[in-house]
Amino acid sequence: MGRATGVPGSAYSLAAPEVLFVCVHNAGRSQMAAGLVRLRSDGRIHVRSAGSDPADTINPAVLVAMDEIGVDMSEEFPKPLSDEVVRAADVVITMGCGDACPIYPGKRYEDWVLDDPAGQNLETVRQIRDEIDERASALVDDLLGD
Repeated sequence: MGRATGVPGSAYSLAAPEVLFVCVHNAGRSQMAAGLVRLRSDGRIHVRSAGSDPADTINPAVLVAMDEIGVDMSEEFPKPLSDEVVRAADVVITMGCGDACPIYPGKRYEDWVLDDPAGQNLETVRQIRDEIDERASALVDDLLGD
């Protein structure tokens, strides 16, 4: 799942797996998932997120909910889905983007069915965040074998 690299102190290791999270606006679910996988993997998984129709800004309730658990997303922004980021990923996780994500052989695809935080109050966004956190933790365990 990764690429071979030399690491000081070891004869051989694999590069960090690449995970891409995709939703429609890249302003809520995919941003939270990316931030949570970064946090739970302690940076050992390379994470990207993108949207099939990106919004202008990240949902403010998402920023608050993530900040509450120590994930600073103030520098993040919605990004467009591109062929290149899909090709670079080992795992592509979609969240309500339908057929917008291209499919390539040899990639692992999952679809996480989650409520959209758009227009939701902070308590609901926290619940969505916590559900994503459970899935993100399981994904990290699966990819890193912890």
